[in-house]
Amino acid sequence: MLLDSASLYFRSFYALPDSMTAPDGTPVNAVRGFVDTIARVITDRGASRLVACLDADWRPEFRVKALPSYKAHRVAEDAADGSEEVPDTLTPQIPIILDVLDAAGICTGEAAGHEADDVIGALAHRETISPVEVVTGDRDMFQVVRMDPTPVHVVYVGRGWNKAEVLGPRELAAKYSLPVENAGSAYADMSVLRGDPSDGLPGVAGIGEKTAAKLITEFGSLDAVLKAVHDPMDRKLTTKARNSLIAAEEYLAVAPVVVRTALDAPVVLDRDDELPRVPADPERLRELTQRWGLGSSVPRLVNAMERRA
Repeated sequence: MLLDSASLYFRSFYALPDSMTAPDGTPVNAVRGFVDTIARVITDRGASRLVACLDADWRPEFRVKALPSYKAHRVAEDAADGSEEVPDTLTPQIPIILDVLDAAGICTGEAAGHEADDVIGALAHRETISPVEVVTGDRDMFQVVRMDPTPVHVVYVGRGWNKAEVLGPRELAAKYSLPVENAGSAYADMSVLRGDPSDGLPGVAGIGEKTAAKLITEFGSLDAVLKAVHDPMDRKLTTKARNSLIAAEEYLAVAPVVVRTALDAPVVLDRDDELPRVPADPERLRELTQRWGLGSSVPRLVNAMERRA
C-alpha cells in the first residue's frame, strides 16, 4: 500500500473543520483526518506493507527546467525559496503527522529532488512480490496501473473514501477509452496532450480529453502520434489535429518528462515497509496523542494495526 501523503492530508485539511484543535489551539484537522485514513486503509484494504510517500521536493528542478510553468502558480508570492503556498493552519500540522508516523512505526519514503509521485511510481515499478495499491486523490497516479509482473491498482479517493474508486488497467481503459494493454502509459500520454491547468501544463490547443484518448488509442502511443505528424504518408491525422500538434511541438518535446513519474527516483525508506502490529514507540505515541488532542484517531489506528489480518 503506497500512500500519496500530501494529497491525502490536503484533502483531510479541507474536508474537516479547523475547529479540531490541540489544547494549545493548534489546528489538527489534517492530522486527525490523515491518521483516520491510514486506519481505514489498513482495515478496509487489508494492507500488510505500507509506505507513506513524501515530497522531498514538491516542484523538482528537472521538471521546472523542462517546463518553467510547472506548478508556477502555486509558488507563494513572498517565498524567496520558491516554496509552495500552503494554508497557514496546515503548515504546522505536517511535522505532527511525521511524528505520529514515526512513533507508530509506519514506514515513510522519499527521494531527493523528487515528488511523492516519483516515489510511488518507482516503488510500484520495482515491486515483484506483492500486489500494490496506491491511495491518492490525484489522477496523475493513474499512470502506474498494470497487471504484470504484479498488479498495481489505484484507490482513487478524489470524491472521498466512501466513494473511492479502485482502478486497474481494465477500469482505467473503460473510463477513458484507452487501450487496456498499456492503459497506464496511455493515460500519461493522454495527459500530455490534454494538459492540466492545476499543474501548469498547457496541453495542445484544440485537443481535449476525448480527442487525446482517441489519438493515443488509434496510434498506440504519444511517440507514434508525433511520428505521424511529419509522415507525408499518414492519413489518419486530421489537418486540424496535425496543425495543432505542429504548433505545440516545443511543449510536446518536454512535457513527457514533466508528466511521467521518474521510475529511477532514488527512493529511501526510513524503515522496513512491513506494517507493525504494535507501535514502535507506544509511550511517545500516547504523549503525542495527549499533547495534540488527537482524540480517538490514534487509538483507532493502533487498533487497526493490532487487528489486521
